[in-house]
Amino acid sequence: MKHPLQLAEFHLTVANDAQLPPPGPPEIAFAGRSNAGKSSAINALANRTRLAFTSKTPGRTQQINFFRLRNGALLADLPGYGYAAVPQALKRHWQEFLARYLATRQSLVGLVLVVDARHGLADLDRRLLAGYFPSGRPVLVLATKVDKFTASAQGGARRAIERDIAGEFPFHAAQVAVVAFSATRHIGIPAAEAILASWLGETTSDAGAPAPGDRKEKAPRSRGVTRGPKNPR
Repeated sequence: MKHPLQLAEFHLTVANDAQLPPPGPPEIAFAGRSNAGKSSAINALANRTRLAFTSKTPGRTQQINFFRLRNGALLADLPGYGYAAVPQALKRHWQEFLARYLATRQSLVGLVLVVDARHGLADLDRRLLAGYFPSGRPVLVLATKVDKFTASAQGGARRAIERDIAGEFPFHAAQVAVVAFSATRHIGIPAAEAILASWLGETTSDAGAPAPGDRKEKAPRSRGVTRGPKNPR
């Protein structure tokens, strides 16, 4: 699959466990703090301008939006976190719901964590990873907005996130691949697509025409589980 997210179409929106689609086709979840660039990353990978929407009030969107990929798999766009001043009861409900989804969802084959490369991992990113890692599934960290760095500093921003993960989660670092990414400059798209395709059991042998800014980019090795999730314990 050369471009695994292209031709994605909206499928449904859910607000609680009972509304989740029945387990079946593989799912890839996108998560990240509000304003980290998650919607822009999804749109860039899908080659669409308004597939995923950014709320006018960041952090207010409290739903999971599912998109159907052309091979039948699903993309789950999780709510942005860490920004909106919402009631504590609602915030707790969403924290618990998303934690259950990421830790136990049988159809989930991988997590894409969107992180602003200028700020690195936030405490809420670490909490999300701590709850997700025991599932044994892989993680792709998109270090977004690297176009704000000089070309020579982009690799350093990516390596800083890698060091942070290795230092805090030494037993799970092999599950993680970090890609320097920019939706506006199309940096990192071929590398991210190769990893996502591998999670879906596809090949990107011809995924290779690099986007502008990616002429010498190689896809990081996607380590850990690539074919499907372990059975949650």
